[in-house]
Amino acid sequence: MAPRRVGLWLIGACGGVASTTALGLSALARGQTPPTGLVTALPQFAGHDFDAPDAFVVGGHDIRKGNFLTAARELHERSNVFDERTLAACAGDLETWSANLRPGVVYRPDAAVTALADRPDMRRAGSAREAIDTIQADLRAFKAAHKLDQLVVVNAASTEPPFEPTDEQKSLERLLPALERGAPASLPTSGVYAFAALDAGFPYVNMTPSRGATLPALEELARKRGVPHAGQDLKTGETLLKSVLAPMFARRNLRVLSWVGHNILGNRDGLVLNDPDNKSSKVTSKDRLLAELLGYKPQSHVSIEYIESLDDWKTAWDHVHFEGFLGTKMMLQFTWQGCDSLLAAPLVIDLVRLTALAQRRGESGPMPHLACFFKSPIGVSDHDFGKQFALLEAYLANPDRKAGSA
Repeated sequence: MAPRRVGLWLIGACGGVASTTALGLSALARGQTPPTGLVTALPQFAGHDFDAPDAFVVGGHDIRKGNFLTAARELHERSNVFDERTLAACAGDLETWSANLRPGVVYRPDAAVTALADRPDMRRAGSAREAIDTIQADLRAFKAAHKLDQLVVVNAASTEPPFEPTDEQKSLERLLPALERGAPASLPTSGVYAFAALDAGFPYVNMTPSRGATLPALEELARKRGVPHAGQDLKTGETLLKSVLAPMFARRNLRVLSWVGHNILGNRDGLVLNDPDNKSSKVTSKDRLLAELLGYKPQSHVSIEYIESLDDWKTAWDHVHFEGFLGTKMMLQFTWQGCDSLLAAPLVIDLVRLTALAQRRGESGPMPHLACFFKSPIGVSDHDFGKQFALLEAYLANPDRKAGSA
């Protein structure tokens, strides 16, 4: 039997996360790096039918010039990550995969995102339907050209402003006519890409706080087409720590009075989040879980600031003021610093492997067992990281279990 071939299509392919993911897959396949940071490489998950790194073919969309190799080299030069030997060993794969890149499709352009666009052949769609048809043509051509058994689409693009749904997005029956008549606000760009993927039968994973496939009509589409999807907003830093530490305070009956988090970062994601509208999507995602974890809402504040000199390194400083026995007030402070793309990329690989596995199991709709990867997991209201991780362990412990089943 011929080895399975799986396509990974990255929206925002020339960004730090996407190019690091491509480099990581090549480095893993070539034995240039250990699988540190990959959840699917944990010993308790050994023996599962996860796709090997050398099974993947990578492509994607972007509205900026460049390719996987130039983006990885830029990240290396600006943020002092990777090493020359790894880049040299993987350059051939990155160049080969770069031939699969296609110009992005812009619909309902967001000023903060399109300000980064410099690709002269970037395509502008006059309607959501036109954008969907163009994207689907690219996805199907990629699958056919490489004789892929599966194709997973991942949104690694910049964060959009909030999108407030209307009646058009409440059901597929209402959305489809709006797409056909070219209703200007029928879907945000992330929803257009999600629709294109799901409608074509390709699983969709949303790493961002953008709407993606979370609109009711798109969740209905996923069920109708029998396609799994996951999201939203990858959990890699400060919020990951909150999801671990807040349950500790709750279980020790220590009352949190206030929780302040200050975040600084300097990559293109930070530049886009410098726009107040785009930032509001991220701040909402990062701040909402405390009340759910603690059972009450303390005073809280989350800030995100763009500091250009930091490049891909992000820093979070948190101050937690809490009350203990006999009314004594105490404090916890922590600083988290990490390379944004290096924290995210292994999780992209994990999610693609797990999503491809779910599709082979015949699952469709949201995948609640992937909650531990996201700030705002679809279909799961419990943000306790320990409980979320237990969902993944239980799912993988039972190969016959369907996603979302009891």
